[in-house]
Amino acid sequence: MSAAPGRVPDGPRGRTGAEPRRGALDGPSDVASAGQHTGRRPGEGDTRGAILEAACDEFAAHGFDRATIRGIAAAAGVDPALVLHYFGCKAQLFGDAISFPVEPAAVVRRSAAAGIDGIGAAVVRSFLEGWEEGQNRRRLVALLRSAMTNDVALARVRDYLGRRIFGPVTRELALPDGELRATLVGSQLIGLAMLRYVTGSEPLASASQDDLVEAIGPGVQRYLTGDLGAAAPGGEERAGRS
Repeated sequence: MSAAPGRVPDGPRGRTGAEPRRGALDGPSDVASAGQHTGRRPGEGDTRGAILEAACDEFAAHGFDRATIRGIAAAAGVDPALVLHYFGCKAQLFGDAISFPVEPAAVVRRSAAAGIDGIGAAVVRSFLEGWEEGQNRRRLVALLRSAMTNDVALARVRDYLGRRIFGPVTRELALPDGELRATLVGSQLIGLAMLRYVTGSEPLASASQDDLVEAIGPGVQRYLTGDLGAAAPGGEERAGRS
């Protein structure tokens, strides 16, 4: 499951009719094979959609670093050069293929509706319900598997959970130490997602949503609304005075 860390390749966005730059694919052999192999070319929308679907599958199976333009093109039934024509480079393709499986606004609305005493359970249930659907789960696995070895994917996870999801939730609660609270909740839910969906660790992988909400909700509730003690800024000083 692990792969050697690597940086996201830089490459110019392809232009209509332009030949792919040597090295813009996954390696020198890709350039040669791009000229030799002729794949199917349906309508533009169908082709782009087929590439995005294939990319999601490849990123979910291999992560960002081990997924290749050649492999994605083969799965989509198109030339590798056509992938670059539409997306320019693997990093751009990743960004377009991997959309986030839970909408931030939905989490905030559901959390606010549950009231402060039920917000922990509401957050956990919102994520589980969003992640369980097959297409969403595939995107989530692709994102998490890629984040394990690639800085760009990791930054997307961090930004999504911290700034777009838990940041708004903690601001809605208007409690101190919002950034720390958001980070703690994110660590809990990303750990849950890794074990349940990526590694398939039992009994977590087959546990019901209700059981997980009951088990994890109280911890998330404390992270969001409880006393964080010495973990909070100034917490050690306050503990020393008590």
